[in-house]
Amino acid sequence: MLVILRFQKWMARLGPLLLLMVASAVHSETREIDWLELMPAEDLALLESMPEIEHDGEGPALLPDEIMTGRVVPEMGDVDGRIPGFVVPLKVTDDMRILEFFLVPYYGACIHVPPPPPNQIIHVKASEGFTLQALYDPVWIEGKLVIDRTETELGTSSYSMAAASVKPYSE
Repeated sequence: MLVILRFQKWMARLGPLLLLMVASAVHSETREIDWLELMPAEDLALLESMPEIEHDGEGPALLPDEIMTGRVVPEMGDVDGRIPGFVVPLKVTDDMRILEFFLVPYYGACIHVPPPPPNQIIHVKASEGFTLQALYDPVWIEGKLVIDRTETELGTSSYSMAAASVKPYSE
């Protein structure tokens, strides 16, 4: 019985410290965001049940209208994290530093057709800018994900992020 009482006293003293250490470790680890987390369940179900898209003849192949609404996952608003993807430049300096871009889950999105749904495009601003060797080089973007619709002639995004960092992709 004495051993149990000592253990309980020890845990009472150590418990808050352990909780603080665990909370600190969880906070210091940057959350990795998966592209599918940005797509509501109903859109994901539509995407999974779609027949394969074929591009025949004139005009672009398009995704069905119901998946292009730009619905979002409210829980993903204000999430600090990082996500990998490909850059579609929107604003570039004379010395080829990319300041603003769409981040997309696959190479060629918004350039080749069909473009991804708006909830699979993130509008990113990188205040200091960065350069890429080639547009097919994937990157990691880190920052706070925000629910914010952006429309340009290249596409429409449902989310945005101010990039705290842009780094070459590595696993």
